[in-house]
Amino acid sequence: MNQVYDIVVVGAGHAGCEAAAAAARMGQKVAMISLRADQIGRLSCNPAMGGLAKGNLVRELDALGGLMAKVTDSATLQFRILNTSKGLAVRSSRAQVDIDLYPVKMQERLAQIEGLDFLEGEVVSIKHTGGQVEGIALGDGSQIACRAVILTTGTFLGGLLHVGNQSTVGGRVGESAAHALSHSLREIGLRLGRLKTGTTPRLDGRTIRWETMEPQASVAGHFSFDPPKDRLPEILCYLAHTHEGTHQIIRDNLERSAVYGGQISGAGPRYCPSIEDKVVRFPQRDRHLLFLEPEGLNTHRVYVNGLSTSLPPDVQDKIIHSLPGLENTKIVQYGYAVEYDFSDPRDLGHDLQHKALKGLYLAGQVNGTSGYEEAAVQGFVAGVSAAQESTFRLGREEAYIGVLIDDLVTRGVGGEPYRMFTSRAEHRLLLREDNADRRLMPKGRALGLISDQSWAAFQHRKEAIASGKAALEIKVSPSKVTLKRFESAGLGPLKKPASLTEILRRPGITYTQLQSEFDLPTLSEAAAEQVETDIKYAGYLSRENARAEQVRRLAEVSLKSIAFENVPGLSSEAIERLSRIKPETLASASRLPGITPAAITAITVFLSQKKGKRPTCN
Repeated sequence: MNQVYDIVVVGAGHAGCEAAAAAARMGQKVAMISLRADQIGRLSCNPAMGGLAKGNLVRELDALGGLMAKVTDSATLQFRILNTSKGLAVRSSRAQVDIDLYPVKMQERLAQIEGLDFLEGEVVSIKHTGGQVEGIALGDGSQIACRAVILTTGTFLGGLLHVGNQSTVGGRVGESAAHALSHSLREIGLRLGRLKTGTTPRLDGRTIRWETMEPQASVAGHFSFDPPKDRLPEILCYLAHTHEGTHQIIRDNLERSAVYGGQISGAGPRYCPSIEDKVVRFPQRDRHLLFLEPEGLNTHRVYVNGLSTSLPPDVQDKIIHSLPGLENTKIVQYGYAVEYDFSDPRDLGHDLQHKALKGLYLAGQVNGTSGYEEAAVQGFVAGVSAAQESTFRLGREEAYIGVLIDDLVTRGVGGEPYRMFTSRAEHRLLLREDNADRRLMPKGRALGLISDQSWAAFQHRKEAIASGKAALEIKVSPSKVTLKRFESAGLGPLKKPASLTEILRRPGITYTQLQSEFDLPTLSEAAAEQVETDIKYAGYLSRENARAEQVRRLAEVSLKSIAFENVPGLSSEAIERLSRIKPETLASASRLPGITPAAITAITVFLSQKKGKRPTCN
């Protein structure tokens, strides 16, 4: 073989970047291979990061030492907090980013990592012997030896682009697809299926009547726990709506859509549907919300979020021109659908290594997921696991990353691209954006991926939170002076002695109010919010932690050596499913479709009898 590396990462999207960066920073010699060197870290679709549950993933990745949050902060044009009217458990951040600057900043960070090389070429096959990866072959005939390969091929495996009844080979507009590699993976024995995603028209912002649009409010936020030193100028995003006239245009041309015309066999994302799907599935809706999102400081292109479509160009023109403010707008890139191969993630372990071929890891859209953030965290887990040659695993009670990967490897994607939602997490009150550093940064530090400076800042935040909570333990009595202070500060009545902790639990009371009245330690806004959350939600958090502990105990029960056909009381269906998927722990088995509580009890009894213990099962 021509070259030798420890790990080869195939693909340079968000999964590939995080996988290569993590592995190289952990001391591995890594090659990242892609069809084009100028497309590293490209934003193929929407130039935005975060969103509901996705923002949690970005923050968790930053707490572990990943790159996405810091790169996002360096390219942010507008920042918003979603669901502010709801509870802390479902709030999430979202950043609009510069579509050209983001990949530049990502490439700059990757270039600084020792032991990471970028190679341009097409990987056509995985070389293996005796169930172990030993390298890859390129389209030019050269080969690279390695002990692990991480596939992060996005939408490029068997990729087809669809606009109306026209189909062309490609992984995204202007780029070719990887058909030879797809064929090679089938020969190895990977179970491949077809999925579909789509993108929206891009408009010339100079032809939009912006004065008719409703601007979106924003805040001066950031994703990384290391705040950015410099910020880009803000660019506003705007709201628009379709109407019945728009919907009639779509209904009149449904048979010309690639989705409804029969050209596409793969299922599309249920929660990010095309505009055709919205009109057909929700006929009672007289309008649908659209977001006009400028793509950058040095471009006039505008992304129309909410208008994904595969209708032909002439119909897309009619749709756009039917919208108020867009009557004379020019489309600079038409929307299209992408159909591609994915590998069934149920064939992977929690390290994202394929069960049938040691050293082969898969991460990102190749596992049937949808979204930059979902791809990035998978790349990180695969990169760390491959680097340390053991599973890097986060529990469902520890991180959204743990929920995502456990869902993929135990349940699969259910015939449509998987997207992360807060509703998928049983312990979402514990898995908030604001406490991702307290949950995960010690793990990132143990991996060697958190710098001394970031670790020192984290320790300072922890100490500040602890000092604030300790200071609140002082008690106050209802003296005349105290009652007057309470009244002037709007703290409510005080009928008997109470600690400031008890006072803070009152609705509407903030740490800052108490700090100004009672000479408490001065905390940053973020630290004060953590103190308030810990105290106001103490009862809920205690119950959630108790439930999470039960999950942890189940996760400690290994099933790796069990022969399910020997377990009395298991149905044939349960034996077949458990034997095929091979869940690693009792917790994973409990979440498999069709595995009943009775089946889990039967396994628990069987394991307890083998160990000579009385069975226990919570």
